[in-house]
Amino acid sequence: MADIALSNILIALAVTTAAGLATGIGGLLVFTTKAPNARMLAFGLAFAGGAMVFVSLSEILNKSIESFTLAYGDSLGFTWAIVAFLAGLLLIVAIDHFVPNPHERLEADDPFFREHNREYIKRVGLLTAIAITAHNFPEGLATFFATVGDPAVGMPLAFAIAIHNIPEGIAIAVPVYYATNNKGLAFGASLLSGLAEPVGAIIGYLLLAPVMSDAVFGGVFGLIAGVMVFLALDELLPAAKRYAKGHETVYGLVAGMSALALSLVLFKW
Repeated sequence: MADIALSNILIALAVTTAAGLATGIGGLLVFTTKAPNARMLAFGLAFAGGAMVFVSLSEILNKSIESFTLAYGDSLGFTWAIVAFLAGLLLIVAIDHFVPNPHERLEADDPFFREHNREYIKRVGLLTAIAITAHNFPEGLATFFATVGDPAVGMPLAFAIAIHNIPEGIAIAVPVYYATNNKGLAFGASLLSGLAEPVGAIIGYLLLAPVMSDAVFGGVFGLIAGVMVFLALDELLPAAKRYAKGHETVYGLVAGMSALALSLVLFKW
């Protein structure tokens, strides 16, 4: 487990980068549409949330248990995996507490973003970009290690995170654009935030590579599972519910879980 092939690392880094740069898609949408389609946005966010919860609890947490079991045996292995999972929840709770993620509203025509106080809007855009960038670091680490451990798990997780990153790109680009009237700057800001994911992956790998072992791998996967479940329940599903007009949230949740389950089954064959 400690020996990771260079090809696996490069594939994982490419997948993480692609998922992170989906924020740029959100930035482009600000200039190509009057406003995001609320019902489609609700379905997409719920789809990503369902996929992330399913893959975290069914695959990533299990990989943590397997890795810890190889290091410490059945009983201690399961116990340490649960401890790592709970630690992941507490980690993202702490990040969310100290650096709140302020993307409650994403509509391009929201009156909040049409105020004439450009300096205030610029400040809102800056704070939003900083907050989302801070939240993107653990997401990048999660995608990278999940893909290194098993591409069958990492690829669907990256897809779910990419969907999640599109409205984040909108949330960054809208205030920057309305404050500066500069499309290039707004798109660049959304893209730069997404680059935090591969940067987080590289930093995490460089820190952990010298001490990589079954126990460390188990700890990383446990933390990832906790972080992903929190992000899905705290950000994706509530945001989906806000934009839903009917049953889009539950339909997206079920569709996301089903798609993830079917993709994992297909990868087994």
